Amino acid sequence: MLRLLNIEFQKLKYNKSAKVLTIAYFIILLFIALIVSIEFNIGDIKVRIADQGIFNFPFIWHFNTYMAATLKFFLAVVIVSMVANEYSNRTLKQNLIDGLSKGEFILSKFITVSVFALISTIFILVMTLILGYSFSDFNEFSIVIQDTEFIVAYFLKLVAFFSFCLFLGVLVKRSAFALGFLFIWWIIENIVYALFKWQFFKGTDIADNVSQFFPLWSMSNLIDRPFERLNFVQTAANQLNADVGIDYAVHWYEVLIVCVWIFLFIYGSHALLKKRDL
Repeated sequence: MLRLLNIEFQKLKYNKSAKVLTIAYFIILLFIALIVSIEFNIGDIKVRIADQGIFNFPFIWHFNTYMAATLKFFLAVVIVSMVANEYSNRTLKQNLIDGLSKGEFILSKFITVSVFALISTIFILVMTLILGYSFSDFNEFSIVIQDTEFIVAYFLKLVAFFSFCLFLGVLVKRSAFALGFLFIWWIIENIVYALFKWQFFKGTDIADNVSQFFPLWSMSNLIDRPFERLNFVQTAANQLNADVGIDYAVHWYEVLIVCVWIFLFIYGSHALLKKRDL
């Protein structure tokens, strides 16, 4: 496994665009944390987003993982270009000539995307602890460890998304087309959901029950929108007698669905590569 990982990182070592995008991803995450912790003076009014409770334990686990997951596109470009470069630079063919099997090639890519996901998860874990202990009103250990399942969900979500990008890279062979296909697939999932929700099955839960099996939708379900949990949103909802709450918990069946998609993406990538004459 270390041999395969070393091969991939030797390739990434000389990929300037991959370095820039990866560094930009982590810098943007830091900037977001810094911006929300800065106090803004608007006339006589002083505003600091951190004072609104977004960094309170245990809510911060939900908020930070959700916000970080929205920026995963930066690393998705790295993953897709990593695969596309294998074809354009003919390194894939050379690796196979040198004795690397097609199965080992896909495994090396999967290990690499998993390492990317793990590094990002550790980064978010450390940043969350620092922000939480700096701004949270609740620092009791029993409260701090609540909702830490969102960190696991974040890691799984990244692995699944990157596996999808890996599959598209192998399928399309061109990074721009693969990313375009990813965007089109996202649109298709939302159109199908909208048709089910408001056209074919109005007033039922069929649209939600079916959409949870869509690849991108299933990944999104791991970390649902956190904003409904904010105190001022709940207060406003109570005043209007409106129910804005959602089931934001990480459920075992959501984890299982995403794990199945990860297996299908990796298996599909290997099957595609196995059939092709390189």
